[in-house]
Amino acid sequence: MRIAIVHDYIGEYGGAERVLEALSGIWPDAPIYTAFWRPGEAWNRFKGKDVRVSWAHYVPFFATKLHSPLRFLAPLIWNSFDFSGYDVILGSASWYITKGFVKKGSAKEICYCHTPPRWLYGYSTSIEWQKHAFVRWYAMIVGFFMRQYDWKAAQRVDYFIANSQNTARRIHKFYRRDAAVIYPPVTIPPEKKVKKEDYYLVISRIVGGKGLELAVAAATQLGVRLKIAGVPAGYASELKKLTAHAGETVEFLGHVSDEELIRLYAGARAFLATSSDEDFGITPVEAMANGTPVIAFRGGGYRESVIEGVTGVFFDKPTVASLVSAIAASQNIRFSPHVCRTQAQKFSRERFVQEIEQFVRLHRAKR
Repeated sequence: MRIAIVHDYIGEYGGAERVLEALSGIWPDAPIYTAFWRPGEAWNRFKGKDVRVSWAHYVPFFATKLHSPLRFLAPLIWNSFDFSGYDVILGSASWYITKGFVKKGSAKEICYCHTPPRWLYGYSTSIEWQKHAFVRWYAMIVGFFMRQYDWKAAQRVDYFIANSQNTARRIHKFYRRDAAVIYPPVTIPPEKKVKKEDYYLVISRIVGGKGLELAVAAATQLGVRLKIAGVPAGYASELKKLTAHAGETVEFLGHVSDEELIRLYAGARAFLATSSDEDFGITPVEAMANGTPVIAFRGGGYRESVIEGVTGVFFDKPTVASLVSAIAASQNIRFSPHVCRTQAQKFSRERFVQEIEQFVRLHRAKR
């Protein structure tokens, strides 16, 4: 079976890139088609693969500065690839409208959708572009035409897979298409007893739309230790704003290795998941996989992974006061690390591999 894997672009390393890494692990000989790549952690993980970039990659400054303002070029980018020699096109799609490829011959297109593009449908994004009048008007004009293209592209997809029930509902709402749900893969480390330390943890790219300001403000108000691991991404100056309001108990760790990440997860008192509408949210599951409970906003994909009172607690409003109350409530509950790990097993990498392979085999055979 000849398979092509297609991914938005290779830049930051986040949940979508973890899925791409797993897909490439299942089909190691499959080439990875992408709009462009730029140096960074993600590229370091994929540079040994057969990565094939579009013509846009070679346009000066496109990968670093122009891909966002020139996002209307996405149809030209994806339709420049010829996929007619493949049996299956497996797309990993998020904000760059990576689906509905025109030149695919008889190939079946399966779209693993992390979310319909958030910027097209009114969801919060990493950059608050709406506050700039010129950019807002420009985005409204571009968005009008790109929503039409996104709809048409979605109708050319043979089968959709969503990364959560939350995303499946969006796919049905915006595309009128049904989607199977296969949760992203999480590596479950061997179970071992770890002494908990007195700190809370956030793992995230340092961008807007993640609710990081809530975590910083709550920790500062309570005077509790908060460790934030992650690096800034895109054009955002979020790190500067966060550090300006952070108290002495808040520590920004920057990039950490996979080994350090596991240690941080395992040693934390609780993990804070503060995005107000996360597509799925792989980091809370990683926290539970390391025996750590989660304090999460009651919204988005968090509701599909966290069990209230068992593997974590929810807060109902995206406010500092609501998060502070949830942190206080969590301190009165004895969470079992073993139960947290058991819940995380539902999202294991082994389960993901089995479900994806089965889905591709089944739907490749359909005519």
